[in-house]
Amino acid sequence: MADTPRRSASQREAVAHIRDAEGFAVELPVFGKVTVPRPEQLAYYGGLALLAAFEIIDWPVAVAVAAGHLLASNHRSEVLEQLGEALEEAE
Repeated sequence: MADTPRRSASQREAVAHIRDAEGFAVELPVFGKVTVPRPEQLAYYGGLALLAAFEIIDWPVAVAVAAGHLLASNHRSEVLEQLGEALEEAE
């Protein structure tokens, strides 16, 4: 049982490390702190931009798909964080 506080602290550190690995932030003069997505997400958004630029899909469709992808990835992170907190409390 003496192992539990150490384990929960390491779990919190692991969650923080994973959250930091999701991307990084860049400080821009006009916009302030801007988070840069992971390379896979950048490729996804770039592909959507190319499809819209070559008029394979309409730009409103590309914007809607990108917004849906962004919302889904944010929701997934929140759900996983809540699940991790619930598991920590259950110990």
